[in-house]
Amino acid sequence: MPKSPAPLYEQIRQLIVAALAAGEWRPGDALPSEAALAARFGASPGTVRRALDELAAEHLVDRRQGSGTFVSTHAAPREPFRFLRLVADDEARGFSRELLGCRRVRATAEVARTLGLRTAEPVIEVRRLLHRRDRPVVLDELWLPERQFEGLTTEVLEAHAGALYALFEARFGVHMVRAEEKLRAVAATPEAARLLGVEEGEPLLSVERLAFTYGDRPVELRRGLYHTASDHYRNDLN
Repeated sequence: MPKSPAPLYEQIRQLIVAALAAGEWRPGDALPSEAALAARFGASPGTVRRALDELAAEHLVDRRQGSGTFVSTHAAPREPFRFLRLVADDEARGFSRELLGCRRVRATAEVARTLGLRTAEPVIEVRRLLHRRDRPVVLDELWLPERQFEGLTTEVLEAHAGALYALFEARFGVHMVRAEEKLRAVAATPEAARLLGVEEGEPLLSVERLAFTYGDRPVELRRGLYHTASDHYRNDLN
């Protein structure tokens, strides 16, 4: 291990993250045992265990009692909407999706700055509606760097039945590991009102999300308009 002022478990955590970013282990893969990782990094199993616990707290790995440690994946049954916090006030569960469009555009100055791209660099723009109880509840717009999502088309999106982030993992090798969100109240524009089936000017919740992959690289900017008449937005504070 190279000399570093960081504690040994943190150095090991960083090395494991670097290996994940390099694709040594893919989402859903099992990591080597603690003993094997300890031998690889020249550390004690207890130090490796501390590093893995830190990664689990960051949702980068999944520790399963009696089975080992696995790279977290959005394809897991309990993770299909990990970053979507719209909770039904009644017993309604799950969402259906309606794709409104997918096209290649030039990044605006704002989108480019947020995603760390050059102005006018190509991005993939996706627009869709999420439905619950057979009515639209979320209008989503998202922008993805084309250089990491080349080949993402309307046909690819319509052929995928699972979570969007699971598609990003499986087809493009991009794993979303964390996100930052900004929330504010807005009035429904004429277009948003038409698509969400509300009155123009009706209050909506605007959620802007920036999602990151390994190494804290931003790879998705998403802006959603949420109709919360029968739902609420929940965030767990630890």
